[in-house]
Amino acid sequence: MSLLVVGLSHRSAPVSVLERASLAAETQSKLLQDALAAEPAAEATVLATCNRIELYADVDKFHAGVAELSTLLAQHSGVGLDELTPYLYVHYEDRAVHHLFSVACGLDSMVVGEGQILGQIKDALALGQETHTAGRLLNDLFQQSLRVGKRAHSETGIDRAGQSLVTFGLQQLAGGADTADWARGKRALVIGAGSMSSLAAATLARTGVAEIVVANRTRARADRLVEILGQAGGTGVTARAVEMAAVSDELTRADVVVSCTGATGLVLTGETVAGALGLPFDAAATAVEAPAGPAADLDQHAAWVENGSAATTAQAVRRATVPAQSTGPVRLALLDLAMPRDIDGAAARLDGVRLVDIESLAEASADAPMAADVDHVRTIVSDEVAAFGAAQRAAHITPTVVALRTMAADVVAGEIARLDGRLPDLDEKQRAEITQTVRRVVDKLLHAPTVRVKQLASEPGGAGYADALRELFDLDPQTVAAVSRADLNDPNRGRS
Repeated sequence: MSLLVVGLSHRSAPVSVLERASLAAETQSKLLQDALAAEPAAEATVLATCNRIELYADVDKFHAGVAELSTLLAQHSGVGLDELTPYLYVHYEDRAVHHLFSVACGLDSMVVGEGQILGQIKDALALGQETHTAGRLLNDLFQQSLRVGKRAHSETGIDRAGQSLVTFGLQQLAGGADTADWARGKRALVIGAGSMSSLAAATLARTGVAEIVVANRTRARADRLVEILGQAGGTGVTARAVEMAAVSDELTRADVVVSCTGATGLVLTGETVAGALGLPFDAAATAVEAPAGPAADLDQHAAWVENGSAATTAQAVRRATVPAQSTGPVRLALLDLAMPRDIDGAAARLDGVRLVDIESLAEASADAPMAADVDHVRTIVSDEVAAFGAAQRAAHITPTVVALRTMAADVVAGEIARLDGRLPDLDEKQRAEITQTVRRVVDKLLHAPTVRVKQLASEPGGAGYADALRELFDLDPQTVAAVSRADLNDPNRGRS
């Protein structure tokens, strides 16, 4: 196993970089195809969410793999390699497995313990399968990460350590007040009808808002979300759908706005928000400049990864770019869960506006206390990483063991054929008894060494046992490769 992950997330990069580096669905597919076309990668898939972009690959050369994957991320994200490099992190082999398992459990999420990441990991696996870029290693890895994440949520109280981004965001908007008391009777505008927006609408309905208006580029999806909200009995919420063109008008009547679309530009500008509130808008006065990130080459970055400087630098940049909030009573609460951002950060400076976005959520969650269950989850992750590594090492020798047993079966068949030629008068019962006896002898001779070699191969440093077995029994490498290909092409393998 030569698993490599190169990526960036809210922990390593400021939102200003993350939102520029976001990958559209078609871009992700092209990235994976290019990754496989590159020499070091045998398989690949990408995990792209609102606060992380990670490229996973099985590579045969570490340094060449890091350079190639980093270059591909830069090319497809549109962010220059020199600018992107300081914010990239690299994990290899067991550390890469540990990273993905931690991500799956919610330990690396902006809000610790949130479960939405499991659906996003499943999507990443599905993308790799659909593009035929995920092979045996990544199928096994991502399937196991889903199981580890589910185990963490079922065996511990990690869910109590944090909530979904929507719930956490609403808590931040409430400013310390009880969320239900704060939301009761409010009119909410939800922009977008995707998975995150749908979750936001459902959460708002349960929280107690009086009305939810859904605006989406495709009206049919907005209508469908409204229909679902109407079916969720017991909330008492009134829901209706509108065209995107009606957002400005609905903004004048809204108390809360949640936006999460796939737009590449701003959905709500500072000027639009100011107009809805009847406020003057001075673009110069509300502008927020994001300082340029530090440049570094891959060697410098490697040193930063070891001592944590990259994360520290990114955190400093994040703090420098969070817009100052206005003071006084809140007339309009804005929650921006999109990446790239939907709502102009300048809106936060308007009188009576409170804006919570991915950036401010990162700041707030960084200071949140860790639940006691987090330690339990970390233990689960460590145990699962060890088990996964052992299973992968054991699987590496399985084709060789199968090839050995196939060779032994061929020897038995050849000897029985010779016996038929020498003793043609054997009846069927005698022939069957002799055949069974020879097979039992061969099985008994092979049983102990094959079981033991699998045990040895599963231990760290056990990769060489497969080579030793091939040499000792003079196994045909093509036979071993054929077994591996048959296992890899199994249509039931690695499907979610």
